[in-house]
Amino acid sequence: QVQLVESGGGLVQPGGSLRLSCAISGSPLEYYRIGWFRQAPGKEREGVAYISRSGRTTDYGASVEGRLAISRDDAKNTVYLQMNGLKPEDTGVYYCAASHASQPTPRRVLDPAKYGYWGQGTRVTVSS
Repeated sequence: QVQLVESGGGLVQPGGSLRLSCAISGSPLEYYRIGWFRQAPGKEREGVAYISRSGRTTDYGASVEGRLAISRDDAKNTVYLQMNGLKPEDTGVYYCAASHASQPTPRRVLDPAKYGYWGQGTRVTVSS
């Protein structure tokens, strides 16, 4: 059973940067597509970034495009989310999620319903 553990969240001022990590265990990362999602209080979970198994395909939510960068290091079984130019509206709990290669590649890669494995989340607060 694959397990995902996020880290790297915290309090940052507007305009600042954070790098989130998602460590995968229990199964090699190479078998999984990975998405990053966030959930703000009172709002639905929102997809912010996606990376394919090969790493050659990425996708981003419209609200974060140009400010976030997703990457993966299969040797370290870790996926990263570099976040720059953070805004107060980026505040929320950030989750990484995995979709196994045995499942078809979803058309909507930022749809939370397409992912079967989730971490517990890491909190990001953007405030002065």
